[in-house]
Amino acid sequence: MRTIFTTLTLFALWLLMSGVYKPLVIGLGVASAVLAVYVEKRMNFIDNSPLKLNVSLYRMFKYFAWLHVEIAKSNWAVTKLILSPNIKLRQNLFEVPFTQKSDFCEAMFANSITLTPGTITVEVEPDHFMVHALAYTDEHDDALADMDRRVTEIETGAAQ
Repeated sequence: MRTIFTTLTLFALWLLMSGVYKPLVIGLGVASAVLAVYVEKRMNFIDNSPLKLNVSLYRMFKYFAWLHVEIAKSNWAVTKLILSPNIKLRQNLFEVPFTQKSDFCEAMFANSITLTPGTITVEVEPDHFMVHALAYTDEHDDALADMDRRVTEIETGAAQ
């Protein structure tokens, strides 16, 4: 039953996002949803370790709202930097430690860094990420530590 529900949900998302209701597109949507569920089932069969999420949905939505504001602020800063008549880049590659316990929240933190314009996570190490910043300032360390704290709250908030 769960497999059918997942397949129908994926197909509905495909249809909703495509907005095209032609037979070929609908057929490709069905095939894509079935293939995705098949691959997921096959992967679970091989390693027998399904992803168990222990996160607070309220804190996750709160975090995503905060992240959207941060992305907008970073967009503005990068736009000003690019449109400046004399671009002053201070590129830097630096380590960012993380405190998340689950792979899911580690990935959320790394992707949040990459989503923020002007920064990108380039490498994952066991206890830190390597991050490249386009215009590095000392504020980056504090901002990324704050982002790390907020992501960690998502998983610790679920345990409470």
